[in-house]
Amino acid sequence: MTRLLLHTAVATALAAGALGLTPPARASSSDGVHTVRVPGGDPHERSLAPRTTEPFSMIGVTWDDPDAALDGTAQVRTRSRESGEWSAWRALDTDVRTPETGPDRLRAGVRGGTQPLWTGPSDGFQVRVSGARLPEGLRVELVDPDGGSDAVHTTLVEPEFDEPDIEEPDIEEPDIDEPATVEPAAGGPNAERPAVTSRSGWGADESLVKDPPTYTTDTKAMFVHHTAGTNDYTCAESASVVRGVFLYHVRSNGWNDIGYHFVVDKCGKIFEGRAGGIDKPVLGAHTYGFNTGTSSISVLGDYNKTTANTAVRESVAKVAAWKLGLYGIDPTGTVVLTAGADNGKYKAGQKATLPRISGHRDGYPTECPGRHLYDDLPEIRTLAGKAAKLEGPVPEPTAPGPEDDTTVALPR
Repeated sequence: MTRLLLHTAVATALAAGALGLTPPARASSSDGVHTVRVPGGDPHERSLAPRTTEPFSMIGVTWDDPDAALDGTAQVRTRSRESGEWSAWRALDTDVRTPETGPDRLRAGVRGGTQPLWTGPSDGFQVRVSGARLPEGLRVELVDPDGGSDAVHTTLVEPEFDEPDIEEPDIEEPDIDEPATVEPAAGGPNAERPAVTSRSGWGADESLVKDPPTYTTDTKAMFVHHTAGTNDYTCAESASVVRGVFLYHVRSNGWNDIGYHFVVDKCGKIFEGRAGGIDKPVLGAHTYGFNTGTSSISVLGDYNKTTANTAVRESVAKVAAWKLGLYGIDPTGTVVLTAGADNGKYKAGQKATLPRISGHRDGYPTECPGRHLYDDLPEIRTLAGKAAKLEGPVPEPTAPGPEDDTTVALPR
């Protein structure tokens, strides 16, 4: 049996070589994510030749140090499982940061990384990364959202790395009990709750979420994002894309759960994101420096390239109006938030006056949510105001006191 397996492996390798493809180097896989390490060497340029892989539909690049930035470019091309054709080179979005506080930051194995790119069903890739000084431990992440823990992983051409023993840090959870369901204040904003596809509806594997959600005290603002990458997905694939983002955040970035609270596809369908209750103030991992006391909506796609349609704008507005309305907040107003970290745009402790519905770039130096979707935010705020069914002016909260003026004390 051993001789037969060896003969099969050699034959497979020779066949791949005849096609000009390189088998994966030091590959490993777990729960729908297959990883390929990028060999070290040149501190400025790294690459992997075209290679055949296990099935995947989403790809990204991660590295060891979650605080390190990839000051350069990461590009990939992939091979379609259906046609066998290779895509053009596509750039991965590199302006991503790990959460600035809370359990997601302190978990063992948290990694820095690019945004993931939806490729559709694929079975081969090529990658090239360049920059001023590349971070250590570069790794290509191949996500198979339709495989999961039951996926059959067939490619094993080199031994896996022996991972070092990492001592789990002692994390003292903040003393914040799970809040009761919030009801809208009488006479205040009272938007209808929109239809939302639950986590079970899009197929979240709850066994991968190891820690319970962390709650803050309220929700003061909504940050709007896009996932970047591509708009080349069908709305029938949206649940798979959401599962892919979930797997990437958990398995590739090492976070406890998907970072966003809500996800909206290009047809306007709304998905529940991070667990803990869509009507509760769950701490997310979405806007570095401003995760505490805020919520988030991410639209699947790249809105630097494509304009958001009416369905997208209306769904974002409905979610924001309903969520902020739970706290008696006018979605068309502004709020003073305090930065929880130095993030390149604000210093820790610096106050920022932001719209109640802000773009990611309002709180962090990024192009997200794309120039087209960002330009749509004034209209989205107007739509949210209408959805909130405001009866006369809604008073803004009084000047922040000591508790409003700072972020919740969470483990750092």
